[in-house]
Amino acid sequence: MAFVDETEITVRSGDGGPGMVSFKSAKNAPKLGPDGGDGGFGGSVYLVGKAQLNSLSGLYYRRRYAAEHGAKGGTNNCTGRNGEDLEIPVPIGTQAYDRQTGKLIAEILEDGQRICLAPGGKRGLGNIRFLSATHQAPHESTTGGEGVEMELRLELKLIADVGFAGFPNAGKSTLLSSISAARPKIADYPFTTLIPQLGVVTVPEMDEWGNASFVAADIPGLIEGASEGKGLGHEFLRHLERTKVVVYVIDPFALDEMPPLDAYETLENELRSFSESLANKKHLIALTKSDIAPEDFDWDEVEAPLKERGLEVLRVSAVARNGINDFKRRVWKLVQEEKQKVEVVETPVSPKRADEEGYIWMSRANEDQDFGI
Repeated sequence: MAFVDETEITVRSGDGGPGMVSFKSAKNAPKLGPDGGDGGFGGSVYLVGKAQLNSLSGLYYRRRYAAEHGAKGGTNNCTGRNGEDLEIPVPIGTQAYDRQTGKLIAEILEDGQRICLAPGGKRGLGNIRFLSATHQAPHESTTGGEGVEMELRLELKLIADVGFAGFPNAGKSTLLSSISAARPKIADYPFTTLIPQLGVVTVPEMDEWGNASFVAADIPGLIEGASEGKGLGHEFLRHLERTKVVVYVIDPFALDEMPPLDAYETLENELRSFSESLANKKHLIALTKSDIAPEDFDWDEVEAPLKERGLEVLRVSAVARNGINDFKRRVWKLVQEEKQKVEVVETPVSPKRADEEGYIWMSRANEDQDFGI
């Protein structure tokens, strides 16, 4: 199935079931009082994080999702059945935006995380609720509350610690396959990589437990004007926004096309045009294909302009594995440094508070308390 990182859906929670108007009766005793029960609560709609998913393709061909309505109240003070909740599984890193306002209303960051998008309607009250000392035969009942309908845009931003940015054929996919178990398509023509690729990189001897690792992401190659929609990479620049470190992968042997410093500046400008915060992320330069350098190749001439800009430069060869371990260790250290700076951000939507749109997020227990149950 094709990789999909953006789609639009409509969700609707269930209506609450109406209350029942009913009176007890028995042979020779027709007036035993009201016994109409309450309706059931409408089902709610939830987003649920699933680590097994890596694309929104499962939601691409189905655009409407509705939870079940609550059932009508019954006689003999029987409460109607609650509507069944609807859970929509999404990959970790999915964001839900209101299509009308563009407001971020939910974000899935962990496996199993469950966020209420649309709360179910309140249940209707049966006529037994209106019984009082002065009102012995109530015929009143209430209809159930309506569910909430929302038009959403779902956007997936892959969660990776490190992102590779570079021109087509710079060696990003080969580097990813060399440092991880990822097996992206590799060929000697531009835009071989058509979708983002993730790989888990293990870094031996970096902690006492022997399990140091980070997640790296390779996106399709960028070209000048990518942030304006040229080429393929512009569609996937969002996947670099979550990364903590950006590695600019540059082929130093494409000197006839663009010197490494010019290549870096062009790539940085594209990232900055897309997102200022993206360009300001911690980054370093990886000069690839070092194994094909001729004996008289002047590395100092290539690296000096970059280092004069205060940039950190590493030479690597994914094929010969030259410098790979040093590269992994250095990147891991940068990731750890950036992780220590991260502040905890509150989830945009909480089921137990009122949000700015005016939806009331309350538990069913609280709703029971409102009716004096």
